[in-house]
Amino acid sequence: MRFLNLCFYYGVLIPISRLPYRMLYFLSDGLYIIIYKLVGYRKKVVLQNIANSFPEKTSSEHQQIVKGYYKHLCDLVVESIKVFTISAAQVKERFTIINPEYIDRFYDKGQSVILAGGHYNNWELFAVAIDAPIKHKAVAIYKPLSNLFFDEKMRSSRSKYGLKMISTKSARAEFEKEDGLRVIIFGIDQSPGRSTNCYWAQFLNQDTAMIFGAEKYAKEYNYPVISGRINKVKRGYYSFEFTDAIEEPRQTAHGEITRRVNYLLEQDIIAKPEYWLWSHRRWKHKRPADYVDAG
Repeated sequence: MRFLNLCFYYGVLIPISRLPYRMLYFLSDGLYIIIYKLVGYRKKVVLQNIANSFPEKTSSEHQQIVKGYYKHLCDLVVESIKVFTISAAQVKERFTIINPEYIDRFYDKGQSVILAGGHYNNWELFAVAIDAPIKHKAVAIYKPLSNLFFDEKMRSSRSKYGLKMISTKSARAEFEKEDGLRVIIFGIDQSPGRSTNCYWAQFLNQDTAMIFGAEKYAKEYNYPVISGRINKVKRGYYSFEFTDAIEEPRQTAHGEITRRVNYLLEQDIIAKPEYWLWSHRRWKHKRPADYVDAG
């Protein structure tokens, strides 16, 4: 298996990664024809997720979102492959942090923070861009891939310009460290591994199991929680802006932080739905009959 991984990585992915962007987007256009028009990759899942999220829209409008999503997904695939070999100059050119001073003020006050966000627009390019423009050390909590070879390659590519990657199993140990001020990044829109140990609320018109880790650690360690938005400026170019901060997490009610950060992500999705990860099986869990809001 390792031999096959090596062949695929060095024989396919790296040569593609070294292509100029104009060639990458030529490949993306071809990939769109294959996975959308020919294969129909997870097309039923995507359409059902979109239809359930936007019941007020017509079937024609749903199809337009589906089409826009697959076009963006194909761009995301080639742009993510590009991250394996992207230069620091290319990162700086193609991904701009609009307002680093928003988070720097917490550093100046001696506070580490949590940054909560979702799989919206290009989070892979965000990973290589976020550390350099801010004062905090950027640390991302992630779920390791089952393929150990590609898990190592993914961690290496994401962390080459400063980001530190930490497994979910090592999250608490990271919070216990006292080695400088950090911004610890949580993805909030993945489906929890189980329908228990999560927070249930409405999201995109559906009863949704929400990951509770960001709120749990914010209150335990008294870290302010910041939200941000990745904007797609044009094909291949993105920006990021910090948009909201919960500065006193221990003063919030149970579930308030989780609902708020998910609400902000929801508003971004509603505004431009084609940029969210619709092929993910986000609503595979059902609320347990005995679920009681701990608040």
